[in-house]
Amino acid sequence: MKSVLVTGGSGFIGSALVRRLVSLGERVRVLDDASRGRSERLEGVDVELVRGDVRDAEAVARAAKGVDRIWHLAAVNGTEFFYTKPDVVLEVGIKGITNVIDAALRHDVGELLVASSSEVYQTPPHVPTAEDVPLSIPDPHNPRYSYAASKIASEMLALNFGRKRLRRVVVFRPHNVYGPDMGWEHVIPQLTLRIRDLVASTRGTLRVPIQGDGSETRAFVHVDDAVDGLVRIAEAGEHLAIYNVGTDVETRIDALVRAIARSFDREAEVVAGPTASGGTKRRCPDIGRLLALGYRPHVSLDEGLRATVRWYDAHAQDAPARVSA
Repeated sequence: MKSVLVTGGSGFIGSALVRRLVSLGERVRVLDDASRGRSERLEGVDVELVRGDVRDAEAVARAAKGVDRIWHLAAVNGTEFFYTKPDVVLEVGIKGITNVIDAALRHDVGELLVASSSEVYQTPPHVPTAEDVPLSIPDPHNPRYSYAASKIASEMLALNFGRKRLRRVVVFRPHNVYGPDMGWEHVIPQLTLRIRDLVASTRGTLRVPIQGDGSETRAFVHVDDAVDGLVRIAEAGEHLAIYNVGTDVETRIDALVRAIARSFDREAEVVAGPTASGGTKRRCPDIGRLLALGYRPHVSLDEGLRATVRWYDAHAQDAPARVSA
């Protein structure tokens, strides 16, 4: 039975991963400070939950003692936070990966699997985008890039320490993972709440204001499929390799708006607005490397959206007072 540590394990992706690892018979310890994660996501799951901040080196070292593998997912995610809390985003990202690597070396933890992000691609040179394209920070003055910078640094640290000092290091880049209880600072929950309000106040076709003109694209992957990909990476991912995790189905944002509206049995059209500074026009991964490990996504966007929209409709009263457009 493998013993693992999952940092950020009560977060959205982290908790889904933890539940899967436990179902596979692994002993799981979770390190999370509950600043964004919620221990309720792990109710009824046989895990050791340790309250601690990845910025605290000793807390990370204690949590890493005695485990065989570390999954490092702790981060401050959510586009809204990139703009409003870039210092915290960077601090958690850089101190977190440094402390995790130090803890792995201190306790001879041989395996490290590190969560990066599709944000590292910024405006990719081609779509679908493979893992070997150049990474860059277009403008250090734009706080939007705080998250991408922290993830690029995390990759560099993990890969370079992994060359000689860790037995196995793998980096994975999730792309637009969604599902029920994914948080409030992402496009699907924000659009869902906006459309929900319009349904209550408007007859006929809904006119939904958005950032951009709706031609922007993303490739959305359901959290269950994303976790399938992570398990494949843990089983067969190569040392020092990088894997995109997602789907290769590119979806326009105006189509996403209409799909969410249909979940409320309404039709919708988008009302174009200003594009956020630093936003990316198109994003869709090349998942060939992950497909080669046997990965196959199964949840369609329509199926996944229905369940996700139902969850946010039922929990709308729990939304924070300020949710960005």
